[in-house]
Amino acid sequence: MKNFINNKILPPIMKFVNTKAIIALKDGMLLSLPFIMIGSLFLLLASFPIPAVANWMNQTGLTPFWNQAYNASFGIVSVFAVVGIAYQWAKNEGVEGLPAGMTAFVGFLILMNSTTPVMNGTKTVVSAQQAPTLLTGFIDRTWLGGQGMIAAIIVGLLTGWIYTWFVKRKITIKLPEQVPPAVANSFIALIPATVLTALWLLVYIFFEKVAHTTLTQWIYATIQTPLQGITDSFGGILVLTLLVPFFWFFGVHGSTLVGGIAGPILGANALQNAAIFKKYGYVDAAHGGHIVIQGLFDQFSTVTGAGMTIGLVVFMCFMARSAQMRSIGKLALVPGIFNINEPVLFGIPIVMNPMLALPFFIMPPLSAGSTYLLIKAGILPYLNGVQVPWTTPPVISGFLIGGWKVAIWQAIILIISFFVYLPFARSYDNVLYKQEQAAKAKEEK
Repeated sequence: MKNFINNKILPPIMKFVNTKAIIALKDGMLLSLPFIMIGSLFLLLASFPIPAVANWMNQTGLTPFWNQAYNASFGIVSVFAVVGIAYQWAKNEGVEGLPAGMTAFVGFLILMNSTTPVMNGTKTVVSAQQAPTLLTGFIDRTWLGGQGMIAAIIVGLLTGWIYTWFVKRKITIKLPEQVPPAVANSFIALIPATVLTALWLLVYIFFEKVAHTTLTQWIYATIQTPLQGITDSFGGILVLTLLVPFFWFFGVHGSTLVGGIAGPILGANALQNAAIFKKYGYVDAAHGGHIVIQGLFDQFSTVTGAGMTIGLVVFMCFMARSAQMRSIGKLALVPGIFNINEPVLFGIPIVMNPMLALPFFIMPPLSAGSTYLLIKAGILPYLNGVQVPWTTPPVISGFLIGGWKVAIWQAIILIISFFVYLPFARSYDNVLYKQEQAAKAKEEK
């Protein structure tokens, strides 16, 4: 099995993961992470989970200020994505990245409709032909957030690729060496930026005239919505959470691999929940809320580390007889609280260790799957879309993403993890203890 996985399954997967597009996507999305965290903080303030505090903020007029910061950070995350992806593509190819990122941003804006009619206090986006006399010249925030995420990814990847193609083939304006580098770089970007701007404008015209919509809206309706629906299911969360420990077992960073590919979709689900939470103060299915979002994936499948190994660590610290397990347990306890478990993965080890494989595989889908069912049944609330730093300790993170009920359930899940790992950890501990005793007896002789 080991040889089959390493020779037949992992090579094509790793080849796909290491393609230019996936690397640019993964690294580019990371650039938006600080602004997602900042925006999540202000989203929590704007819809504070304690009613007395929330009412006080509304009465004192602080809430609109929190919304202002949210709208300028978390609310426009697609902007960070499109710039970051194009930037990383160019940078990875040895080309100045910032002009590529800004060109992608221009293209992303071109593809959106700038006509915004106002009817009875509600906003509806229509084409210029449908509403030629209505207000124009606006940027619709709808497509700058989660609903524009897949369009931002596509525009970022294509722009980064085309921009880099022009620059690497010297299809640029060349200035004398005496010209300052800042000025020269601006002219280097002129030809590829002009071509790309014209290209995205032609795409906009095509969709406006032929389909009577925009590319951004078309992508959302035909690509993004179905993808969000596939991930937002019981089967979807089981597959995602099983893949992470599967890859980790063979020494591949499963959290980064699966998160890098599924992250944009889970992030789009989270952004939609965050918008609902900001508007109504709660999230539910009636308003289009999603169960499977980034918070569910992070806080109920990789919390305390891949495989949710905190139960194993507790056993190692307080119940293990072998010196190896006790020493590594003491070393891994504090990092595990902050969701870092590499000492366990490689120190015990769990990687390539069949004696601990079963609980390592079972715990994440058990945790995330049961949470999905409890939310579906109405026992737990929908998660609010807030994305907390990945090092946030459990229970605290549960409270931030869903309130006190989610925090209590997260604590229960961590207790369950102890009992899931217990029989396997005890068996492995006995093996290690016998080996240590045999080695000690041999030394005494």
